[in-house]
Amino acid sequence: TCKTEEVESIMCIPMPEPICLVENVNGSLRVNDEAIKYLSRNNQPVVVVSVVGLYRTGKSYLMNRLAGKQTGFALGSTIESKTKGIWMWCVPHPKKPEHTLVLLDTEGLGDVDKGDSKNDAWIFCLAVLLSSTLVYNSRGTIDNTAVEKLHYVTELAEQIKIKSPASTSDEADDEEDSQFVQFFPNFIWTVRDFSLKLELENKGQVTEDEYLDFALQLKKVFGHLVQTYVQTISSGKVPCLENAVVAMAMIENEAAVQEGFKLYESEMEQVKRTFPVSLNEIYAEHQRISNLASSVFMKRSFKDEKGEYLKKLMEAVGKHYAELLDQNMEASEKECHQILTDLYEEMNVRVQQGEYAKPGGYELYCTHRDKIIDQYHRKPNKGIQAEVVLESFLIGKSAEAKLILQTDEQLTESEKQIQEEKEQAAILEQQYKVQSEKQKEMEQLMQQEKVNHQQWVQQLEKKFEEEKNQQQEEMRRAVESKLAEQTDLIQKGFDEKAQMMGLEIEQLKKEKECPQSGIFKEYVMPLIDTAKDVFSTVLQYKLMRKSLKVPF
Repeated sequence: TCKTEEVESIMCIPMPEPICLVENVNGSLRVNDEAIKYLSRNNQPVVVVSVVGLYRTGKSYLMNRLAGKQTGFALGSTIESKTKGIWMWCVPHPKKPEHTLVLLDTEGLGDVDKGDSKNDAWIFCLAVLLSSTLVYNSRGTIDNTAVEKLHYVTELAEQIKIKSPASTSDEADDEEDSQFVQFFPNFIWTVRDFSLKLELENKGQVTEDEYLDFALQLKKVFGHLVQTYVQTISSGKVPCLENAVVAMAMIENEAAVQEGFKLYESEMEQVKRTFPVSLNEIYAEHQRISNLASSVFMKRSFKDEKGEYLKKLMEAVGKHYAELLDQNMEASEKECHQILTDLYEEMNVRVQQGEYAKPGGYELYCTHRDKIIDQYHRKPNKGIQAEVVLESFLIGKSAEAKLILQTDEQLTESEKQIQEEKEQAAILEQQYKVQSEKQKEMEQLMQQEKVNHQQWVQQLEKKFEEEKNQQQEEMRRAVESKLAEQTDLIQKGFDEKAQMMGLEIEQLKKEKECPQSGIFKEYVMPLIDTAKDVFSTVLQYKLMRKSLKVPF
């Protein structure tokens, strides 16, 4: 069974209880290796839900409810010792088959006993950066104090940048807030133990969402908070989304290359055990397995926008394939040598005993030799070097045949001359046959690799298109979100703020309409073609080296 099928069949690995993902030891954060090993074994797509909030607000209880369990995350007084850093619990997603729900329970924010306020910032930033959905958990009524506490959470988001300092300008910094909506997780505010009536002046009874919307209405005096939200602290000292994505892409793409090549190498090892095989047989397996390897790579790779890592995989696979072709040739040579040695054994005894050193001996010698050649041709599974080894055999025995011919007293000198010319013609014919076969093999290999290369490019182009469409969808949702926000601002009289929002929307629309189809042809194709040329050069060198006469 192919290893990729085993990988595809991996389900959500059961996690009986939460484990620590990020440890907080004396104010220093570090990743728990055991948690990372678990995540690396799980092959399903993940939906990450983090719960953040002030300490002692019942986050752990909420997480247990989300997991559908009565126990799991520590509750009550045990929170002091248990919820340090970030704890993780992976469970099957209740609504999405073959998806894993990753629940992250974070250390409570605003605990004065912890001493270091920076701790809150880093815990919250990690929750934002890792989450698909971020749940802010609070308790009590939605009043001015609650809003101020939420403002405290927004201040923590100032620790995050989208672009790296090297890739941003002052103008780009002004536009960065419009990009947060593309990358930040969905935000949910969970209010626990709410005791007031859901009524508003001049409106009477309202829904929970309407009451929350009223409590969160923008105040003109706080208008600067939107800009403050996206400003950075100091260059190089804050988490940066761009750098995080680049680092993650580098790690994942390198791992994708290794995973794809490892599969190719292990599966082709099974083919190697059957050597020697025909060129068509080894190519058919190479094509099948290299396509599996590229599929594994495509599944794991992330933002390989210029195809650099696919090129790495292509070069590694191409080099290994060329080595396997070399080994297949060697196996074929060894097999053919052995066949001819075994077939010639009886005839060699006759030569040693002088059976052909008599009148008519040359004709008998030719009869026995032709019989050996016929038997050799009928032997199966000789591989691609069959004619090369036969050529070497005939050349190697030409001196022996010439000696027997010259000592045959039954033949006249002119007959001997004719027979000698026939011997030379037979060798030349065999040499021509070998060269013709090698030329056909070379052309066949080049054509086969051209087809294989096209399939790899098609897979990459498909992956590129999927990522482009996903990005376009994210941009579309970002524009819709901003349009809805702008409409709300206009209705509530914040015209100046709505106008600023309009500029952000226009910027998002421009980014959405920016053509990306040219990137694939401009950057990706030249890299992939380079990889193909590298493999072709290696392949031609090996075939040319092997086309030299093999000594028998």
